[in-house]
Amino acid sequence: MNRAMIAAALLLGAAPARAETLREALADAWATNPTLGAARARQQALEQTPDVARAAGRLTASADAIGGYDHVAYGKGGTAAVTASLPVWMGGRVSSAVRVAQGNVAAGAQGLRDSEAAVLEAVVGAYADVLYSQQAVEVAGSDITLLDGQVREAQARYDRGQATRTDVAQLQAQSASAQATLAEAQGMLAGVVASYRALVGHEPGVLVPAQPLPDALPPTPQDARAQAQQANPLVHQQESNAQADAAGIDQQKAERLPTLTFGGSYGYEAGSLQPGVVSAGFGGVTLHVRLLTGGLVRAKVRQAEATHRADLFATAAARREAERSADTAWANLAAARSRILANQARMDAADLALKGVRAEYGFSLRSTLDIVIADEALRSAQLALAQSRSDVLTAQAALLRAVGRLDADTF
Repeated sequence: MNRAMIAAALLLGAAPARAETLREALADAWATNPTLGAARARQQALEQTPDVARAAGRLTASADAIGGYDHVAYGKGGTAAVTASLPVWMGGRVSSAVRVAQGNVAAGAQGLRDSEAAVLEAVVGAYADVLYSQQAVEVAGSDITLLDGQVREAQARYDRGQATRTDVAQLQAQSASAQATLAEAQGMLAGVVASYRALVGHEPGVLVPAQPLPDALPPTPQDARAQAQQANPLVHQQESNAQADAAGIDQQKAERLPTLTFGGSYGYEAGSLQPGVVSAGFGGVTLHVRLLTGGLVRAKVRQAEATHRADLFATAAARREAERSADTAWANLAAARSRILANQARMDAADLALKGVRAEYGFSLRSTLDIVIADEALRSAQLALAQSRSDVLTAQAALLRAVGRLDADTF
């Protein structure tokens, strides 16, 4: 029964035959994640807005034709005409609209960068969770194997009169506890595998522990803070929003100015009651001057100015948030690295202690309770070390995102 449970746990989430690295997981998510696909498509749509704005200042032409019956004049007949219009002067409306669109495109590009980084950070977190859960299953399975052997040994000692029934029961209880721990680890693994599959697009298999990233990470907290100010995409997004809304002020002010447009048309008209075809052409310049707007333009200008001021405050807030994210991620990474060293020493000591207790138990120098306590200490140390290694991965990803350096090639 124990072997079946362990086998099921180790096979859970192990569909691919080969092991998978973090770089491969990130590359798969980068290429196939639907959230990223949708964000990229929205950015592609946004990139068309400058051309939409430029079209308002370009030549346009259209052709129209009408056929029918006119019982008063021509009987059966029809008309056809071609009309063209060329804006000569728009008072800065087109140029300011283009600058607004370009600012929005730049802001969208930075928002896309952060969306990509957010998905990749989630992939790293899912990878770390699966890695920890797989190690938790392995630790629980090894613990069951060890305790089952210890139970058999205690039973043999009891049969020889060298141990009590209590000794056997204590080890059996510890073995049952390990079974429960394995079941819990299996359930946790199933959950994190589902999250991993949703992000990456396939089952994780047996994951390869990721290596440290000394070259990609900032060397000091001060460098992390400076890089966050310079490269954090959310800071750049707010700066681009401010530039777009500054152009929006000019766009609203341009509504006060007149426009000058050249237009022309040429067409034909024919009817069955009047022989021949009548043609006519027209060309001219249209000047449009807004005399009264009821305060609409002034209100929109004030509105645009207030929006721009809000963007400036939002940019300052984004800078502070980028610094906070970098400081927090740096502190978490430093703490996780320290925990790795401490938990490695803890595990080594706990392993040595368990081996010593088991040896001394053979000479009746230790009790069964001592074995139970030493086994729990080793299992706890192993899981703590695995958790610390996973914490380093997630802290690295958070720091790289904060400084604007998290992409598919980082790991």
